[in-house]
Amino acid sequence: MRTAAFLYPWDVVGDPEAAGRIAALGVQQVTLASAYHSTRALTPRHPRHRIVTARHAAVLYPPDAARWAGRDLRPYTQDWMAAEDPFDEAARALADAGLEVHTWVVLAHNSRLGADHPSSVVRNAYGDPYPWAPCIARPEVRAYLVDLAAEAAVRPGARGTELESCGWYGMAHLHGHDKTGGVPLSGATQYLMSLCFCTVCAAGYAGLGLPAEELRAAVRGALRPLWAGGGAPHGAPGRAGEWDTIEALLGEERAGVVRAWRDRAAATLRRAAVSAVREAAAGEFRVLLHADPAAHRCGANVGVDPADVFAHTDGVVVPCTGDDAARADALGPFAAHRGTGTVAANLTVVSGMGGSPGTLAGDAAHAASLGAGELRLYHAGLAGEGDLTAVREALRGLADPSARTPS
Repeated sequence: MRTAAFLYPWDVVGDPEAAGRIAALGVQQVTLASAYHSTRALTPRHPRHRIVTARHAAVLYPPDAARWAGRDLRPYTQDWMAAEDPFDEAARALADAGLEVHTWVVLAHNSRLGADHPSSVVRNAYGDPYPWAPCIARPEVRAYLVDLAAEAAVRPGARGTELESCGWYGMAHLHGHDKTGGVPLSGATQYLMSLCFCTVCAAGYAGLGLPAEELRAAVRGALRPLWAGGGAPHGAPGRAGEWDTIEALLGEERAGVVRAWRDRAAATLRRAAVSAVREAAAGEFRVLLHADPAAHRCGANVGVDPADVFAHTDGVVVPCTGDDAARADALGPFAAHRGTGTVAANLTVVSGMGGSPGTLAGDAAHAASLGAGELRLYHAGLAGEGDLTAVREALRGLADPSARTPS
C-alpha cells in the first residue's frame, strides 16, 4: 500500500537528518503542511528546539502580495520559523531524500481570522460566535478559501494536495484550556450547536421556506432538556442513527431544509476549491479531501456524500480511529463508491495521542480489507522514537512479509 506521513515544515527545517529519517520509515510520500491552524507541537528529535508554538493560523510560505492586495480576508504569515519559505526548504530536503511531497492545506479553521473579522464566523442558535469557524456560506469567506486553496496547494515541487476543513466547521474544537466538557454532547447535539445563524445563513433558511427564528426556537427547544440535566438524546449507533436523532429533535421537514442549505454551501465550496487548485496546477496534480461519509458532519474531516465526492476529487483521506466497527463505518461508504478514486486510511501512530503503532500492520490489513488502497500516518514529526521504530518495523513487514518480526 502506498503510504504517506504527515509532517510540519518545522520538523525538517534546521534538522539535517530529518528527511533521511522519514525516508527510512519506508513511506513513499510526505504530506507537508503549507497552510495550518494554530498549534503547540512537540519536536522530540530536533537538534535546536523541543516545542514549536504556532500562535495563529498561517501560511508557511510567502503569500502572493498581488493576489491578496486590498482584500479584508487574507492569509496570515508566520514568524516562529526563521526561514523565509519554510515549506519550500522542507520540501526540497524531503524530495532530495527520495520522497514525493504533497501539500497539506487547512482551510475553514482559523481563530485569528475570526477574531479579526467577527462577522465572518459561524454563530450558533444562542448568538455565540465561533471565531475558529469561518462561515462557508458567506461570499467573502468562500472567495478567500478558494484562493487560499489554490495558492497553498500548488507549491513548487508538490505533486498533489490534501485539503482539510474544506467545508463546515462547528462547535467541536481543540481549544486552549478548554472547559466545555461539563455537559456531554452527542453527535446529534453537537450538530445542533454547530448550526449557523449568521445573516447569510438566516436568509438562506428563509429562502428555502424556513424562517430563521422558527429554526432557532426549534434548536433551543431541542437542547433545553440537555441544559436542564436530562442528558444528551441518543439514537441508534453509527452515522445513520445520528441523523435520525437530528430529524427527531428538529422535525423531519426542518432538518431537511437545514441539510439542503448546508449541503449546497459545502458542495459548491468544495467544487470551487478543487477546480481552483486544478487550474493553478495546470497539469497532473492529485487532489484528495479529508472527509467523513456522513454529509451532515463538520470539522477537520468534512461531511460529504460518498456518491458525489469522487466525481471531482481524486480521493479521500478518512480517519480510522476506534474499533473495527467504527473503521468499517468510516471506510465502507467510500469504498462502495470509489470507482478509480483513492481511499486512504488515516491511522494515528503517536501512542501519547491514542495511536497504536504496534498494531499498524494489522490495522493496515484491516483497512485494506474494507477498501482502503493507501495509508496516512499521523504524525511522523510528533511521534517519539519508540513509535517510529514500531512504524518502521510494520512498514518493512508490509513491504516484505518475510521480514516481519515474530510475535
